[in-house]
Amino acid sequence: MIREHVRLDRFNTFGLPAVAERYLPLRHPEQLSGSAFERAPDLVLGGGSNLLLMEEIPGLTVHVLLSGIEWTDGRGRFRVAAGTDWNQFVRYTLEAGFPGMENLILIPGTVGASPVQNIGAYGAEVSEFITAVHAWEYGRGPVTLSPADCNFGYRDSRFKHEPGRYLITSVEFDLSERRPLKLAYGAIGSELERRGISDPTPADVANAVTHIRRSKLPDWFFLGNSGSFFKNPVVDRADYERLAADHPDMPSYPIDDESVKLPAGWLIDRAGLRGTGTERVGSYDKQALVLVNRGQARGTDVLAFSEDVRQIVHRKFGVCLEPEVRQVPAPTGQVG
Repeated sequence: MIREHVRLDRFNTFGLPAVAERYLPLRHPEQLSGSAFERAPDLVLGGGSNLLLMEEIPGLTVHVLLSGIEWTDGRGRFRVAAGTDWNQFVRYTLEAGFPGMENLILIPGTVGASPVQNIGAYGAEVSEFITAVHAWEYGRGPVTLSPADCNFGYRDSRFKHEPGRYLITSVEFDLSERRPLKLAYGAIGSELERRGISDPTPADVANAVTHIRRSKLPDWFFLGNSGSFFKNPVVDRADYERLAADHPDMPSYPIDDESVKLPAGWLIDRAGLRGTGTERVGSYDKQALVLVNRGQARGTDVLAFSEDVRQIVHRKFGVCLEPEVRQVPAPTGQVG
């Protein structure tokens, strides 16, 4: 049943005030055959963890609340409903004895949002494990997309570029292959060393990542945020060498012979912006990459501060930061 003028404040991790003109909770797959899904809604809402909501959300908002984890073969293959909490699913796989996604633990949001953003952390990306994405294609019905169909890239996918075409209903994962532990990214190695662990298990890595995230990132329940606000920028080799000559302590992560990924948090920090901001919004004092709602912030406040961050970083380093969060409604002239 569609309701009118529903507040979305508690449905977005930034805690920003927003009102949906019309709101429909999607709890059962059978609802998809109704007239409300003949065309794309104006907003598909999952866990609300990667959104920058303005105060008025026009049109229809569909809140995906489909839930459930199906262990399909007993050997590490899972089909998970789109509204299932992501962290709950990662913990479930580890407890069931199928590691692989331990680096992705404690990421806020839902399973259905994970392929859209191709979520990643500490050297891992969810696309490594996805074997199929099940979706409702507006005007057509249920479809299944292969990983190749999804066009996964760095924090990117087909779903981001065709926002009005699909509503993800469930995702299939394969964790049957035993992969080497990923220990080289971020502070995982030093945290394991601090704990006196020289031969870590997947559980050890999960515990280390959990500790790192909790020590660096604020709990959105107490301090509204969307996690990493900006993507880590990728620059060409010439720009990297220019920057490295001026900043020899700058961390970097080579992608190939021509491009290098730089940590956006380091750039923001070195631009002198960590912990700065206004009474309402600012950069988190323990992790510059995270923008936080300090109290009574509105979407326009966050947007204005993020633009200031982008301009200052560009002036200092010549590097353009691209937001990882999605602004809703989209800026004028932008689709999706």
